[in-house]
Amino acid sequence: MATKTLAHQLAEYACSLNLEDLSKDVVHEVKRRVIDSLGCALGAWKEEPCAIARKVASNFSAKHGSIIIGTNHKAPPDWAAFANGCAIRYFDYNDTYLSKEPAHPSDNISAALAAAESVGAGGGELITAIALAYEVQCRLCDAASIRARGWDHVTYGAFSTALASAHLMKLDPVKTRHAVNIAGVAGAAMRQARAGELSHWKGVAFANAARHGVFSALLARAGMTGPAPIFEGQMGFEKQLGVSLGNVGEKFRGAPSMILQTSIKYWPAEYHSQSAIEAALALRKEVGDPAKIKQVIIESHDAAVDIIGSEPEKWKPKTRETADHSLPYITAIALIDGEVTDKQFEPQRFKDSEVWKFLENVKVERNAELSALYPGGVANMVHIDLADGRRLTKRVDYPIGHAKNPLKDSQVEEKFNVLVEPMLGSERARRIVDIVWKLDDAKNVDELIHGCLIEK
Repeated sequence: MATKTLAHQLAEYACSLNLEDLSKDVVHEVKRRVIDSLGCALGAWKEEPCAIARKVASNFSAKHGSIIIGTNHKAPPDWAAFANGCAIRYFDYNDTYLSKEPAHPSDNISAALAAAESVGAGGGELITAIALAYEVQCRLCDAASIRARGWDHVTYGAFSTALASAHLMKLDPVKTRHAVNIAGVAGAAMRQARAGELSHWKGVAFANAARHGVFSALLARAGMTGPAPIFEGQMGFEKQLGVSLGNVGEKFRGAPSMILQTSIKYWPAEYHSQSAIEAALALRKEVGDPAKIKQVIIESHDAAVDIIGSEPEKWKPKTRETADHSLPYITAIALIDGEVTDKQFEPQRFKDSEVWKFLENVKVERNAELSALYPGGVANMVHIDLADGRRLTKRVDYPIGHAKNPLKDSQVEEKFNVLVEPMLGSERARRIVDIVWKLDDAKNVDELIHGCLIEK
């Protein structure tokens, strides 16, 4: 008997899942991620690329569409997935999974919400689809690194969002497989999105993958077929990207659980910097006046150095996207300002000449011991040399919010409130949270989506 292709295995898995298959812990964690993602989306709602995406998507209407978060406008579900995905991701504040390939799996939520609304799916079905998307993206990230070959991690998101959408649309295994095939054949994204001086696209690249995933499922639902075998074929995914996914298909047998291994961000900056922020803020309490600092040395792991700590642009950030992906800037500004919030990523702050002068004395070095901990630990060690000759040192392996050091529910809600209350007020913010905690009982997602209205 011939071995089933990975697309067959993924399709069968997606079609077999039900809410009853999920553990209570997984259901609860999905709800936490929905709260966190909506908070990130509403917090970033006014940012330039989010407004651009919303403007473009608002030009199109659909009878069976999905609402663009913050508005009453129903766009085609793939466009809604894009616009909402931009907002969820833009602050670089949504969750993270670290493996051979890093990811922000809550990026999948924009696609799941859009697909769910377009077909009138219930809250339990949405929860199941989100857990499925996390499972697919995270296990693909475990299977192979594609950034090392010049491809962006969002490439895996085309598959996960197509499967989540197909599940919500109740496609059979054959049509679900074609959704996977269509998503894969046109879903490869170049890593250039995260190299050098970063642009808006850094924060919206997955939103485009989500748009493509939803679109692939819509086409498959209507009967469109896609090329196969998409992963193992002569010109397929593995050959084109130069990777082997091994026996990853064998992993899709039990109930989804990978969401439990992902981490929620406590600060709005690239995840590999989170432990450096925590260390820097702890040291600042000892330093007091940052003028006393003569030099800062950040010992870090290879992934952090490669992604956010090596390019010259990181020492003189000229865009928000570069600043929140700069290990030296993020660590320095934590020491200078004593906080890391959205304010630290405004142009007048990260372009400040005094900050750039401070950055001249910030060094990033590789540490083999810290690298060996990765990805289980995301360690940074910050040394501060003071003008009086003293050296202060702080090391953090598992920053607050990490899967091994998780946020409490109250902290997830607090993060949400800080982002959302300025937009909606405390009463409406509380209402959204209450709806999400009862999401598995909801007949549809309408109340949740309408609760996020900003612009009438």
